[in-house]
Amino acid sequence: MNDPAAGDSQTPASVGAPSERQASLERDLRGAAGRGELVAHFQPQVDLSSRDVVGAEALCRWNHPTLGLIPPERFIAMAERSDVIHEVGEFMLAAGCDFLTETTRNGYTLDVSVNVSPSQLASPLVLEYLLEQIESRGLDPSRLTLEITESLEIMDIELVSDLLHVVRDLGVGISIDDFGTGHTSEEQVNALPVTEIKIDRSIVQDTSADAKRQFRHAMSLAKKHRLRSVAEGVELSEQMSYTQNLGCDRAQGYLFGEGVPLAEFINNLTARPPADRSR
Repeated sequence: MNDPAAGDSQTPASVGAPSERQASLERDLRGAAGRGELVAHFQPQVDLSSRDVVGAEALCRWNHPTLGLIPPERFIAMAERSDVIHEVGEFMLAAGCDFLTETTRNGYTLDVSVNVSPSQLASPLVLEYLLEQIESRGLDPSRLTLEITESLEIMDIELVSDLLHVVRDLGVGISIDDFGTGHTSEEQVNALPVTEIKIDRSIVQDTSADAKRQFRHAMSLAKKHRLRSVAEGVELSEQMSYTQNLGCDRAQGYLFGEGVPLAEFINNLTARPPADRSR
């Protein structure tokens, strides 16, 4: 999930022609992780039955040295078009593992979700890196979920299917992100070792009859295949009640908290009493 990030005081629109700006940004993005410009924020996921924080999604941010904080929708697609996505992807996998390490060290048993791109999944290097991170840190792989976007074409699904099955054999979960916005069929859900679906914010926030039908279909699919369900973009108490009434397992959105750095996330956990139903 790529949510907007605030704080862009200056944008690339202020310098040069569009093609020049794009090329400049692409050059700047290369090596950004090594220079400490990429940062990971974590948005809480809440169990809708207990209202406890049970996990988080790792969100990538780029703190450009001159342009300020650039939201993911401005640079992830750009990274996808080049091999820079592997650099960004490794940074985020490490950040997700940092989350598991630090929250466990602080006495919490939480899950974390990390987005991975089709091009990452097409490379066996991502599996090697993931295995290295899990084993070197002594992590419980069942606490980690890799999110793939629902817009993944069937050609790509066939390409990455074998790798996803190996990832699942490690104990790592597989989630279909932005569910309801693409063309995922039940056959594709059967073909992949999916453990979770994340219902897109556009469906959660839409009160139309069609959106409600899509939501019910998603929940029916989740229950049939025994998949965990997560509602994205929950911002109102009415949306929380609606998703819970439909039987959704978890939710995330501004109602429960925005994405914050890891240290702040842990501080918020400490300050928030268990099963806080006041939110």
